[in-house]
Amino acid sequence: MIEIVRVVTSEQIEITAELADKIWREHYTPIIGTAQVDYMITKFQSPDAIRAQIDQNELTYYLLYSDREPAGYFAIQVKTEEVFLSKLYVKSSLRKRGLAAKALGFIKNVAADNCLRRISLTINKNNSASLAAYERLGFKNEKAVVTDIGNGFVMDDFILVLCTR
Repeated sequence: MIEIVRVVTSEQIEITAELADKIWREHYTPIIGTAQVDYMITKFQSPDAIRAQIDQNELTYYLLYSDREPAGYFAIQVKTEEVFLSKLYVKSSLRKRGLAAKALGFIKNVAADNCLRRISLTINKNNSASLAAYERLGFKNEKAVVTDIGNGFVMDDFILVLCTR
């Protein structure tokens, strides 16, 4: 059974940060290197960073549970023209079990509830497996973008878009 739970408590934030640390180190170290992963976890996915994003209404976080065990998480931002999918991560041992599809269905409902016709996300240009997965789900590559995130690091991404209607 897959459950989606909004992250609001300190305990849920800790669980999210622990998932982020494990998933990011495993998945992104080969793509962007240890130094950038360390920096990005501290800046964007530490408990303090997640709490600040929630408190400042930047992002709404959700935990994904599979059979009552934390399996992954995602974060979205409802904007004027679209829903921005900031993060969607699933433990490697639990991938290909419908968790990401369940999250995407939830996000499509958020878009519909807000009369929005589009979901967008950014993805590292070298994240080929995830890029292929999003394309299978119907996302289209809109453009490339490079974002300076400080400390000498950049995010070298594609912007992907899914039209929901």
